[in-house]
Amino acid sequence: MPELPEVETTRKGIEPFLIHNKISSVEVRQSSLRWPISIEIYDIRNLQVCEVLRRGKYIIVRTDNGSILIHLGMSGSLRVVEPQKPLEKHDHVDIKLNTGKILRFNDPRRFGSILWANVWQEHKLISSLGIEPLTPKFTGDYLYQLGKNKKIAIKQFIMNGKLVVGVGNIYANESLFLAGIDPRRPINGVSRKRVTLLVEQIKNVLQDAISKGGTTLKDFVGSDGKPGYFQQQLFVYGRAGQPCLKCQKILQEVKQNNRSTVFCSHCQS
Repeated sequence: MPELPEVETTRKGIEPFLIHNKISSVEVRQSSLRWPISIEIYDIRNLQVCEVLRRGKYIIVRTDNGSILIHLGMSGSLRVVEPQKPLEKHDHVDIKLNTGKILRFNDPRRFGSILWANVWQEHKLISSLGIEPLTPKFTGDYLYQLGKNKKIAIKQFIMNGKLVVGVGNIYANESLFLAGIDPRRPINGVSRKRVTLLVEQIKNVLQDAISKGGTTLKDFVGSDGKPGYFQQQLFVYGRAGQPCLKCQKILQEVKQNNRSTVFCSHCQS
């Protein structure tokens, strides 16, 4: 599933083609995504694109008369293509620009979504999101205060999108390893100092992944059609049964909320 760095990579890739241009029309070939495509999308004509933003895992194309909210779901991708490019299987939506180029949405599993919002900040899927992890508001004190009376495992806690957005499974595994924290440890049993270190590592891991184009997953490609490559530097995710890159002890794997958690019992406590 594309996580925050993959979505941000996509946003940065499509922004230059959209900003200050107009969406001339939208062609929908498959409307049954995670939710039906908003009816307003079909009627778009000559809307000026003012901004291309990201909030959590949503890409927001803000126009002079409302916003398109795009979620890539499990396997979705956005690519800027020439109008003569042949359609591929699962090319469900074309957002046509006045420049002649097309922003094409492809989604094999159809868990993505394309919705409309008059005011994007007030949309129910946006308004309930937690703070962004790469902003100054996300601090060790913020996370510590929220978790000091909670018994939930720290990995599950930092993946709660109502508290902080975008810390998906890959980046939660990596951040906890780099902070030396056992992912099974209850959040209320982690000191303020260690929580602050974890926040720093979350920021570092996400920023590093963004700078490298996201993580290579079998379904993910960036806006240029090329895969990300952050996976080359993963310490624990996807490496269960292999030696820890720090101490050589064999990495263990457990399931938490049906998600794979890989950790080093020697380096993480």
